[in-house]
Formats: sequence, C-alpha cells, structure tokens
Amino acid sequence: MQEKQNNTGLVWFRNDLRVNDNIVLNEALQKHKHLIAVYCFDPRHFEVNSFGFKKTEKYRTQFLIETITDLKENLEDINIELFVYHNNPEHAIPKLIEQFDIKDIYLQKEWTSEEVEVLEYVKTNVSENISFHEHYNQFLFHPEDIVMSFKQIPQVFTSFRKKVEKYSCVKPSNNSEVLLPIKSISNTTTIPSLKALGFDGFVPHPNTAFPFKGGENAALHRLDDYFFQTKKLGFYKKTRNGLVGKDYSSKFSPWLANGSISARTIYWFVKEFEKEHYKNQSTYWLIFELIWRDYFKYMSLKHDNDIFKKDGILKKKYQWKTDKSLVDSWINGETSSAFINANMLELKHTGWMSNRGRQNVASFFSKELLLDWRIGAAYFESLLLDYDVHSNYGNWMYVSGVGNDPRNRKFNVDLQAERYDSNGKFQNLWLQKTLF
Repeated sequence: MQEKQNNTGLVWFRNDLRVNDNIVLNEALQKHKHLIAVYCFDPRHFEVNSFGFKKTEKYRTQFLIETITDLKENLEDINIELFVYHNNPEHAIPKLIEQFDIKDIYLQKEWTSEEVEVLEYVKTNVSENISFHEHYNQFLFHPEDIVMSFKQIPQVFTSFRKKVEKYSCVKPSNNSEVLLPIKSISNTTTIPSLKALGFDGFVPHPNTAFPFKGGENAALHRLDDYFFQTKKLGFYKKTRNGLVGKDYSSKFSPWLANGSISARTIYWFVKEFEKEHYKNQSTYWLIFELIWRDYFKYMSLKHDNDIFKKDGILKKKYQWKTDKSLVDSWINGETSSAFINANMLELKHTGWMSNRGRQNVASFFSKELLLDWRIGAAYFESLLLDYDVHSNYGNWMYVSGVGNDPRNRKFNVDLQAERYDSNGKFQNLWLQKTLF
C-alpha cells in the first residue's frame, strides 16, 4: 500500500456531495494524512441566463444549502474541515492552496461546457505544479466497464441497455473506513443563507410531492423507508406514473442530481432488497431507470455541446417560435389544457413535477405550441429540485424531436389526463382557486 503523503490534500466538491461511495474522496483519503475540502456557491449559478430565467431558483438553492450543511457535518465526523464560499472557485481555491500549501486537488470529472470552463479558470489561477486528480464519480456503469467507446454508444436507448446489461457490471460501492487524525484548523467560512444568495424565505407548499430535506442523511433515510420499512419498491413499476403524493415514485432524483447519494448505492440496496425479500418487475424497473440516467450522461459525452444546440444531436431543423406570451402562459398554467396547467403550477410552487407530467408539458411546449425547446429546458433548469444537466437536456431533446426518440412521438395530453388522472384528483389539487 502506498504510504500516505504528509502534505494536505484538497477535495473540491461539486456534484458529488456525499461521504459514502465517493471515489474522489476515497482516493484522497488513501493518499493523504490530512485533508481539507471546499465547496463554492458559485455566483454564476444564481445569475439570469440568456432566456431570462435565474439558473438556480429558490427551491433547489434551499435543497443545496441543506445538502452542504449535511456534508459539512459528515466530513467533520472523519476529521475533514469543509470550507464553504459564496465566491467563484477560481477566486476561492487559490487562496486555500496558498494557505495550506496544497499540491493535490481531487474532484469529480465533468465534461459539459460550463463545468469545464470553471475548471480551466481555476487551473489558470494556480501554479502549474498543482496536480488535479479527476474521476468519473456519477455513473451506475463506470466508463471503464461499458466495453465501448463514447463514439460507439448507440443512439437508441434499448440497444445501450441490452449491451451494458449483458457485458458490463456495476462496481461494488467504494466505501472507506478511514478516519483521519485530528488536526486543528481555523475555518471561519460559513454556509450562506437563502437571503444571502438573493432569495426571500419560503414555506414548502402543503401539496408538494417532495416534502424532503437535502443531504446524504436524508437520502439514505428515504432509501431505507422506501425499500425496507414500507417496501414501496416492490410496487414501483405500478405506481411510478402517479401524480399525487410522496410515494408514487422513489423521489431519489434530487439527491442523485447533486450527488448526495450514488446510483451504485441505490443499485446495491435494490440487490439487498431482492435477496432479503423478493425480486420482481418493480425492483428491476428502478435499476432500468438508473440505466436511463446513465444513458443521457453517455449521450452528452458522445455529442459534447450539441445537447445544448437548437437542432439537437439529430441536427434536425424546425421552425421554433419564441413567443413570450405563449411561454408565459405555459409557465403560469394558463394554457388551453387543464392537465398541462396543473403540472406547471405544481412546478412553479414546489420545484417538483412527476415524470409523467414532465413528458406531457415538454411535448405540449415543443409540439403543440411549437416553442424553442431550449427555453423550456432552461425553465426546468431554473425550477427543478432535481435538475441534472444531462437528463434535463437529454429528455427535452428526446421529447422535442431532436434527440434519441426514434419514433418522434407527440403526447395527446387529453388522453394522458384521462389515463393518468381519470378522477381529476391531481388537476383539482392544483387548479383550485383558493390554493395560492
């Protein structure tokens, strides 16, 4: 075993905000006797984008504050101090490097343009002697294990799924029992409040389908409750298209999105459930959904920034509109469809929307209103608790006819409402006039 270095290592947390099954953290733990960690609330994440939406709205911001609070406490348990800044990483990290004589930085490997750009800014502002150790840390099937290059990833999901299920394996969870020696470190940084980040406080809406807190501990508690306490996992395939309540789906996606829990952790707990209780279509279907999540990550690795372009990865040209009044009617739940309106009001007031709702409102936006799908994707990016760059833009391309759907389907929202909300319970929940 390699002898640990005496110099202090730095773990830069981005979208891997957990202690368990964290490849980045565990490599740093194996190589250094002392570690510090850093997280930056990057002011650019709270700016208004070119479509007129704040990149991160209040719901995900509050969830992130809770997550970082949790991460700080969990790191303290293994004697790692987390420095938290409301500052650009390229400004905050060089100061830590100088203060603690850092020579090695450990971080999750990202490949989408904004994340790559920020890393380059940091590298430009530090000595060339600093070593950056980047690791893919967000997959179910690690890129080393999928037996194909990124360029060979099939354009159709089913082909990808069958290949990885047949030829690949999920690595065991990468948990470390290392406890670093206590080292007294002065840390005067604080986690910013919602107000400091530019938001008024808010009370979660009583009808929200996601009444959960951010952070690794909340994620693991939800996993235990959904799998082992209530055994709702065993009915997942039957209920996953639901619209009302916290248990129609697993609700893991917000924690997965910021890395509070890993896809592998969920996978291995599914396997434990199957061993202890039973295996059925529902237990498989949760894994199926995790593979979908991987797929969109691989699509963005394959196609680079084409996932953000108007013509998508298919380079198909449509005459998209940008009519602000149509966009606003969609956002505010004032369209011709009560089903669309109910879903959009749920998103506006909670930061959450069901999978079924997302497909319908995106299809309505791009194929009924004929609006530029990137505007809808940017609004989702702003509002969603579980915004994940790859899934968000991958799904929007898919539904809008410029992505991976070989059939280019259009949702009949009236039939969808009849099928999934036949008694009107969901629509009545969000369209009652006294609600707001």
